[in-house]
Amino acid sequence: MRWAPRDADPVATFARVPTECLAPPRDPASALSVEVGRAAFRTPVLLGGQAGRAGLTCETCHKAGRGNPSFLFPGVSGPPGTADVTDSLFSSHRGDGIDNPKPIPDLSAAKAKLKIAQAPAEHRLEPFIHGLITEEFDGPEPSKAVLAGLADYVRALNTAACPAAATEPVTVGYYLADARRALQAAKGEVAAGDAPTAILMIASARSRLGLIDERFAGPALSAERRQVRAADRRLAQAQDALRARHPDVPAALDAWLRDSRGLEARLAAKAPASLFDPRRLTQAARRRLPG
Repeated sequence: MRWAPRDADPVATFARVPTECLAPPRDPASALSVEVGRAAFRTPVLLGGQAGRAGLTCETCHKAGRGNPSFLFPGVSGPPGTADVTDSLFSSHRGDGIDNPKPIPDLSAAKAKLKIAQAPAEHRLEPFIHGLITEEFDGPEPSKAVLAGLADYVRALNTAACPAAATEPVTVGYYLADARRALQAAKGEVAAGDAPTAILMIASARSRLGLIDERFAGPALSAERRQVRAADRRLAQAQDALRARHPDVPAALDAWLRDSRGLEARLAAKAPASLFDPRRLTQAARRRLPG
C-alpha cells in the first residue's frame, strides 16, 4: 500500500490483479523452465540488495507479467506507473544521479513494442535480464536455470494468450496456487540435481505465504497466522535439507503440497475476516498513512 498513490482505488489496486497472459510450451523440459522463471519472477530473493530487503519482486512492477499503472515508489517513481531503474537507491552499478523514471512496460504486449528483442536466436534477452538482476538491482548471480527460466517465462507471455477476463480477485487460493507451482518447479530442479535453483523455487513459495500472512492481520486471526508460519517453517526446513544434501526433500515437498489443501480450506474460511475481504481492505487502505 505504501507503493501506490493515496487516491488509488483499493479494490482495483490491491484486491484484484491482471490475469496472466501465459502460453506455456508443451515440451516438458521447456514447460519446467517457464515455471522456474515464473517462480523466480515472484520472489524478492531473486533481486537481493535494497530491492529485495524492501520486498520488491519482478512482479511488483509487472503484475502477473503485465504492467502496474499504480506503482509509485518514493524517490524512484515519477507519475504512477513509472520507475527509474538507474536510481542509486537500488543500484550501485547503474545509479546515474539523474531523475529519469520511465513507464513500466506490459511484458505481455506485442513483442515488437518491447525494448529488447526476445527471439532466442538473437541472444539478447538473457544478457538483458542478467543485467537487471545483478546491476540494476545489485542482486546475486542467478543460476543458469533461473536465468534461462526468466527468459523463457517472458517469451511465453503473449497478448494472444490473455484470458477473456481482464482481472481476477486476490485470494488465499491465488497465492497458494502460485506456491504449489513453485514447489513443483523445485521438485523438477531437485530431480535435475540443481539444488540452488530448487532453493530459490522454495523461496518463491515462501514469499507467497508471506503475502497471505500480511493479510491475516490483527489478534483475531493469530491462529491462522500461526498456521501460515508453521507451513513456512516446513519450507525453510526443506531448504536447509537441500543445502545439507539430504535425499528426502521431494517427499517433504509432496507432503507439504498435500497438506496445503487443508491449509487453504481453513484460511479461506477465515478470509472474510481478513484483508482479503475487499471491504476490510478498503478500510485499511484509507488509514494506512497519516492524512
